[in-house]
Amino acid sequence: MLSAQAAKQAARDSGFGLVGLAAAEPLDSHPLRVWLAAGMHGAMRWMEERIDERLDPGRLQPGCRTVVALGACFLTTAHVRSSPVALYAQGRDYHATMRDRLRRFRRSLLELAPGLRTYSAVDTGPVQERAWAARAGLGWLGRNGMLTTSEHGSNVVLAVMLLDREVDTYDAPISSGCDGCDRCVEACPTGALCAPGVVDARRCLAYQTIEQTTEPFAPELRAHAGRTAFGCDLCQRACPWNGRAHACDDERFLPREIASLSLEELASLAPEQHLLLTQGTAVARAHFDGLRRNALIALGASRAASAAAIARALLGDSSLLVRDAAQWALGQPGERP
Repeated sequence: MLSAQAAKQAARDSGFGLVGLAAAEPLDSHPLRVWLAAGMHGAMRWMEERIDERLDPGRLQPGCRTVVALGACFLTTAHVRSSPVALYAQGRDYHATMRDRLRRFRRSLLELAPGLRTYSAVDTGPVQERAWAARAGLGWLGRNGMLTTSEHGSNVVLAVMLLDREVDTYDAPISSGCDGCDRCVEACPTGALCAPGVVDARRCLAYQTIEQTTEPFAPELRAHAGRTAFGCDLCQRACPWNGRAHACDDERFLPREIASLSLEELASLAPEQHLLLTQGTAVARAHFDGLRRNALIALGASRAASAAAIARALLGDSSLLVRDAAQWALGQPGERP
């Protein structure tokens, strides 16, 4: 049996500002299965795979006894709140940072418990990180489905580590701080927040600008995309907990140059500029054509005076995605030069 206090201190020493411990009992399968059955995961077909392992850590790691929920605040005072790039994606790709810290944490745990077996995940494994963070008391699942904390709001990124040992003390979930508040729901321009804690990804601008960048932007959502080229912070900006959130100024999350670019500059990027500015960041997931497509749609939706000239210049682009977005942006009413 591990000391909970020692394990938590090892996590904090490894760079995790948030840590909680939960017994490795299966999660309630109902919410995930209903969400999948309704098709709300859109084209994220991997969510349909390894469902039993997603819900039961004992199936993912035989002998698992403890789930360590880990979090880090990514918000710094240097973040660009007016950027068309979501706050979480403005710095180094958090997957790399969290994996580095998980490796340090594992080494520390092995010093405490030689022979310990572990399994770690940062988004890419069949693990429900938010559900485990809520069960381990890091925060609660907000109306917008985000893990929300009293100190940092939803400005946190998450990871988990499964252990084949019990600890002497487990943490309990905490009460929701969202009671009576629907500001995030009201702020979502596309109606993606369809029930408490339930997000219909197909209507979410973050999904459209990150996961759907090899297909044309959903026509019915284009007019609502006037502020974002990668991700969407609208529901989080409306959250009162984020309004009083504390920044951590962790240098690993400091925003990079990509965060300071305008929609006009993102739409007009050359391939070599895109590679230089996005490598090592989450924004690279949108790829060159996808990011320019997003920026063009946002320019058209915002009816910016600059949209027409940029769209005309890209009507002959080699990418069908970009040509389609340029043609749509050019057809939006608004001030034109």
